[in-house]
Amino acid sequence: MDTIFLRDLSVDCIIGVNPDERVERQLLILNLELGLDLSAACRTDNLEDTINYKDIQDRVVAEAESSHCLLVERLAQRLADVCLAIPRVQTVTVTIDKPRALRLARSAAVRITRMR
Repeated sequence: MDTIFLRDLSVDCIIGVNPDERVERQLLILNLELGLDLSAACRTDNLEDTINYKDIQDRVVAEAESSHCLLVERLAQRLADVCLAIPRVQTVTVTIDKPRALRLARSAAVRITRMR
């Protein structure tokens, strides 16, 4: 299994359970690890034998920015589902950091791994 990484995608979305979090968008940092077989792309040097990074980015950002999840855990699952809808992707690990979640911490984060 090979891995494609999308690191430190910044998105603003409605997330959280507190009343103020339901009104103002908050910054989240998304990291994705996509597991797939890249051997054909390594041989052919052809985009059709891999996945388009920008396409994945656009799908994930659109899902995150349009969501109104209460929990980061739920959003992580939704983003994993978006990635697994791409046929070549066999596994995905989604990490979401919420930088302003706790006053004394750099961030609070959730990581989930899902597979077909």
